[in-house]
Amino acid sequence: MESQEQFVVTERNQGVLTITLNRPDQFNSLSEEVLVVLQQALDEAARDDTLQCLVLAARGRAFCAGHDLKQMQANRDQDYYRRLFRQCGQLMQSIVAFPVPVIAKVQGVATAAGCQLVASCDLAVAAESARFAVSGINVGLFCSTPAVALSRNVGAKKSFEMLITGEFISAQEAVAEGLINRAVPAEELDAAVEALVNSICSKSPVAVRTGKAMFQKQRSMSLADAYDFAAETMACNMMAEDVFEGIDAFMNKRKPAWQGR
Repeated sequence: MESQEQFVVTERNQGVLTITLNRPDQFNSLSEEVLVVLQQALDEAARDDTLQCLVLAARGRAFCAGHDLKQMQANRDQDYYRRLFRQCGQLMQSIVAFPVPVIAKVQGVATAAGCQLVASCDLAVAAESARFAVSGINVGLFCSTPAVALSRNVGAKKSFEMLITGEFISAQEAVAEGLINRAVPAEELDAAVEALVNSICSKSPVAVRTGKAMFQKQRSMSLADAYDFAAETMACNMMAEDVFEGIDAFMNKRKPAWQGR
């Protein structure tokens, strides 16, 4: 019997929290219990006003193999499946709504809901050996919920091809299709993620939190509504002390001293 406390491991380093999936023998599959523990970790982290960035990582050969098929097979009930997929959907929405950028650090394969997890993150860096698929179709199940996140990252024709064939794409193709930001040699993955984290953490915390919320919200708006919302967001952002400090630092060729550091 696995200990739920060990399903995810959290590590805080100044303003950066790393949440690591820790079921390597089960390919970090998203069982009910993992979804609960991961949701709790995200909810707790979201209340931390000093957080600047979150990294979602995993241990073992796989980043995440999606839902726990053994558990799903053992609970053949439509209401159970409704609750499970809504639970997973809520987790993905929590990542999208998380107040600071979430970076997926992908060291291995990401399939089905695991690929959905990557697509739900704001940014993603992967090892060149990582592969991605939405492979439910291979067992007779169209990956409908992963399709929501995937189709918001990858173009319609390519995302549907992935969904309808279940075939893997390489990390290099995932970069080209917009699923991840970059692919690096496995031995450089830590350094690549750290560089991205450091870049984010060097910016104004107010601007980063404003930008995360604004970017995600405007994606669902019409063009006109998005511009109205963006204009109001920028006007409010301009009133922040960090903006005055940042412009003054730029004009005087000095490093800005952001608030909240």
